[in-house]
Amino acid sequence: MKRYFIAVVMMVVTVALLTSPAVAMLRSDAPVVPKEKVMLWNGKDFTGWKLFVREPDHDVTKTWSIKDGVIRCEGRPAGYMRTEKDYANYLFHVEWRWVGKGGNSGVLVHTTGKDTVWPKSLECQLASGSAGDFWVIGGVEVAEHAKGGKRVRGRNVRKLKQSSEKPIGQWNAYDIICKDDWVVVLVNGVLQNIGSKCSDKSGKICLQSEGTPIEFRNIYIEPLE
Repeated sequence: MKRYFIAVVMMVVTVALLTSPAVAMLRSDAPVVPKEKVMLWNGKDFTGWKLFVREPDHDVTKTWSIKDGVIRCEGRPAGYMRTEKDYANYLFHVEWRWVGKGGNSGVLVHTTGKDTVWPKSLECQLASGSAGDFWVIGGVEVAEHAKGGKRVRGRNVRKLKQSSEKPIGQWNAYDIICKDDWVVVLVNGVLQNIGSKCSDKSGKICLQSEGTPIEFRNIYIEPLE
């Protein structure tokens, strides 16, 4: 009886320790909270990223390639490149430009679940003319979408201001701040959207392949004070 009691106590203590915040940060599956600036893309290869496209037999290297320190996405088939790790409480920075003509793409944050088109996430839109919009995907929710209003159309929450994008072919900068249950996006330094009470607070980060050739560079995260 005594041995059984001790075993039960040890099991309870173990469960409590494994679910405590301190130990959670040490587990390999816990989201990474950056302590310093981290270059998510090394400028040479796709180390730290997974490439995914909808067609399982398609060669992903025909969709995603690297040349002269720039990632090129052909836009087809639909899919994304995503971080292998989950992240929480960070500023994410990426620069993009359209190749030829404008089109559609996006940054998915707080991405969870299996790889599919499209996974559970909050999309920070990159479609030309609409960079800064939100799209809720797979059950993710933000208060601005849930309460409705003139900026909401279906799963879409329109940006706050007129487009702050540069002309087609020029480099643009996206800064996405994810802090607790807030998501704030800036396009070329202009505040374009705020999402509050986000149902998800961490996950992987994806760059979409969504129909149009696009290039990316200078991808990093920074800690938030």
